Amino acid sequence: MRPAPHRAPGGPGPAAADRTRTGRTRSLAALLLPLLGAVLLLASAAPAQAAGYRYWSFWRGTEDRSWTYQQQGPAVAVPPDGAVDGWRFALSPDGGRDAAKPRTAGSFAEICADTPAQEGRKRVAVVLDFGTAEDAGSSTAAVPGQRTACAGVTPRATSAEVLAAVAPPLRYDTNGLLCAIAGYPKAGCGDQVGAAGAAQPGAGATSNDHGSGPDVGLIAGGALVAALAGGAVWQARRRRHP
Repeated sequence: MRPAPHRAPGGPGPAAADRTRTGRTRSLAALLLPLLGAVLLLASAAPAQAAGYRYWSFWRGTEDRSWTYQQQGPAVAVPPDGAVDGWRFALSPDGGRDAAKPRTAGSFAEICADTPAQEGRKRVAVVLDFGTAEDAGSSTAAVPGQRTACAGVTPRATSAEVLAAVAPPLRYDTNGLLCAIAGYPKAGCGDQVGAAGAAQPGAGATSNDHGSGPDVGLIAGGALVAALAGGAVWQARRRRHP
């Protein structure tokens, strides 16, 4: 016959110990759930720090005089004869399709009406929209007006070569990103800006555009970490001193 497990007189049995541990777990959960809910509430109430970029977006005109975002870069895209290339400098979100489009409709017939066709050459209409003072980030910025041009180039010319023919000087960065058309803007290249339109200090830096106080998310996160640590200590002590 198997001997019964040894227990101290009056001590709790296995079932009672399980009930005790379950009660401790429930008590800890009851402590942490309200704090977790507060963290989520504070996080949802915090203002979103949306970021955008100032850059030249590249578009192709359609037959209905609207614009389609160009998936290829200008150094790769080869427009056919009769195409319309559109460019817009603006503060836009990253992702291309949601960038600001040229405000002028692209019509090849109108833009290239005074440029006769030549054998062995193609004609490409170009629309340049330099944006607004808001896009430039300064209410006093001297923003060039919108303009159009018709380029007569070789059949294999890329959109970058088309642009160079009608709107020099162009400026590129070391990664080949087009920074300036017709010398505009004079400085910067794809600069990231915050929700209020101010340039970000740099990757990983903290902007003071929305106040210099501590971040609510950090405070709430710290409170949650402290609660978890306190709960762990409490549980450990209870295990050592049942």
